[in-house]
Amino acid sequence: MPKNNQDINAKDFLIGSLVGTVVGASLALLFAPKSGKELRGDINKGAHELKDKAYELKDVAYEKSGELKEYAKEQAGHLQEIVSDKKSEFDKKYQETKQILKEKASEAKDELESQVADAEEKAEDVKKTAEKKAQATKKAAEDVKDAVEDAAEDVKKK
Repeated sequence: MPKNNQDINAKDFLIGSLVGTVVGASLALLFAPKSGKELRGDINKGAHELKDKAYELKDVAYEKSGELKEYAKEQAGHLQEIVSDKKSEFDKKYQETKQILKEKASEAKDELESQVADAEEKAEDVKKTAEKKAQATKKAAEDVKDAVEDAAEDVKKK
């Protein structure tokens, strides 16, 4: 940014110098007590000086525009490099994050499958235990039935 302000100040200075020279020369010519021939010579001389000054300013303008063009190219290249670097960093972070998420999802899936397998195993154990208890209860009920029938027969016999 400071370079840009410097360029503007240089440009303003050159324009001011040109305008000041023209105005000063014109006033000097108009108020100087000279003959017509001398006045025409002074005007001609002033015109040549003005023309030379205009060429100098043109050359300075071309030089400055070339510098600005080169500066713009450098900045564009620099910005392109920064954008490319940032894109590469973003792509790298994206891939890392994607891989981490895949690993976490895989771990969660494995953990869930393990818990499901444990639950199925426990359910099977509960089922077997319930079947054993049901058989034991059925046998106990049959034993009680037989005992009641035997007791009933004993009561009938007496």
